[in-house]
Order: sequence, then structure tokens, then C-alpha cells
Amino acid sequence: MQNTKAPVLYLIPITLGPIQDPMDVLPQTIKRAVEMLDIFIVENPKVARAFIKSICPEKNQSSLTLLPLNKHTDKSELNGYIQSLKEGKSIGLMSDAGCPGVADPGAVIVDLAHKNNIKVQPLVGPSSILLSLMASGLNGQSFAFNGYLPIDKSDKKNTLKSLEKLSFEKNQSQLFIETPYRNNQLLADMSQILHPSTLVCVACDITLETEFIQTKPAIAWKNTKEDLHKRPCIFILHKTR
Repeated sequence: MQNTKAPVLYLIPITLGPIQDPMDVLPQTIKRAVEMLDIFIVENPKVARAFIKSICPEKNQSSLTLLPLNKHTDKSELNGYIQSLKEGKSIGLMSDAGCPGVADPGAVIVDLAHKNNIKVQPLVGPSSILLSLMASGLNGQSFAFNGYLPIDKSDKKNTLKSLEKLSFEKNQSQLFIETPYRNNQLLADMSQILHPSTLVCVACDITLETEFIQTKPAIAWKNTKEDLHKRPCIFILHKTR
């Protein structure tokens, strides 16, 4: 973490779920940043307060200013969110889990910081996207994160087939996520829609005690007994040549 008198937007990763000792998966720079800052832009204030308390229990919670940034935030508020930076005060940006700005609404704040010539400093921390790719055994040289798949059954099928084709043509791992309560259905759909030999990695509850990460052909997932319901998952497919 850089020592500087100029204001900095610190991008602060948090844990990927409840963990007994957060510092088992977080570097000391995260703790030092949280100790130093009093203003945070957060996806969910309740989650942010619990996280701050877990790594800095001595920090005065009443001194915190938590600015919510989610689907309910009006765009007209965003310039006001970085006003403290313009006035010379550093602030922190947090996601609900993992790294802010990646599959996260925080990217718009980072963009505003750049447009206002404000220093952006990303801190090291857990990313479910990279950790799942690391553990998958699939191509980590060429990959793409595709966010959420369509909900409509027909659109989802077409998207899966398109991603599978793209994976084969580019020799590229394709990553995506699903709303946790639809995880089991998505995996069932993949086992039926994808070519039987297409490799599928399911990375669930990464860094938590219930962590489950396994890669096997799509057809082998057909009768899986692993229950993914309401558990955060990353799915990766790769159709090999």
C-alpha cells in the first residue's frame, strides 16, 4: 500500500463468504487500509460493516461513512460519492464478496476516479474468477468471463452451445456464474446440452470450509450428488480439440 498525501481510491477485496479468521485469506494491506479509512463505497452496508468489524474490531463503527452502490443507486449520486476524493480524502471501494470492480457495480466508481485524475490502487485479495481458473486444470492462457447466462431456457441453451463452440475454436476456457438458487438446474442443463466430452469445472464456496472444486466431462455431472443450492459457484467449460 503506497504512502501518499494525494487522495487514493483503494480497491479493497473482501472474503468470499463467512470465514472464521479473514486474515487467513487476506494480506495485511487490507487490514491497514481499513484501519486508515473512514469513508467506503460499498455494495451492501450491512455486509461491509460486518467485514470491517471482523478484521478491525477496535475500529469505531460510528465514525464510518458507508455509501451504498448497487442496482438501487441513482446515477445522479455517483459524482457526489467521489467528492471526498476531490477534497483530498482517500476512500475505499468494496464489493459484497471478492474483488471490487470485477463482476461488480464498483467499476463505475473506478471509471469516475480515472476521469478525475484520482489515483486508483488495487489491493491484493481473493478473486473467485481467478481462483476457480487456477484450480480447474483448464486453459489459463486464454479465457473469458461471461457473467450470468440467460434465464430463458431456450436462450440459455443457445448461449451454452455458443460458448462451447467458441471454446473449441479458440481453445479458450469460458467462465460464467448463476444465481445461487439456480445452480443445480444449470449444472443439470449443462450435462444434457453440452457435448459429453466437454470439460466442466464447478468451483463452489472457494476458500471456505465447504469448498468444492472439481473438473470432469459434462456427461459425468449428470448424476452428481453435490448440492450447489444457494452456494456461490463459478462454472467453467472447455471443449478440447
